[in-house]
Amino acid sequence: MTAPTQPIHATAVARHTPAGWRGVLIQGPSGIGKSDLALRLIGQGWRLIADDWTHLWASDGALYAAAPATITGKIEVRGLGIVAAPLRPLARITMAVACTHEAVERLPEAAVWTWAGVTIPRLQLDPRTASAGQVVATALAAL
Repeated sequence: MTAPTQPIHATAVARHTPAGWRGVLIQGPSGIGKSDLALRLIGQGWRLIADDWTHLWASDGALYAAAPATITGKIEVRGLGIVAAPLRPLARITMAVACTHEAVERLPEAAVWTWAGVTIPRLQLDPRTASAGQVVATALAAL
């Protein structure tokens, strides 16, 4: 097992699946909409792991995420501030979401993201679209 290192700049959320709790790591620069996408997923029954900064580590060929202690259970809601959110303190990360404001290909080639020797699928999307949350849920269900 690789111990968690310094947190990475990403938001993580999880949902319960037939295989147990599975999470997605939402990546992108500040202000791109990571927290907003996470908030919409939480509105669909997902749970927050960490907002904006996430501890990530590898164990037995899988990736896991948790929040730094100072931000556990909190999410930034633009225009409102920092608020409490339904929490999942730890989950296996099975997909990365790369947020962009550029045009996204309609039928892209499969992409991956690797961390600490573990490779997971990577979905690129514009988090501002109305369907972004459903696209993430659909992609996770297809794994």
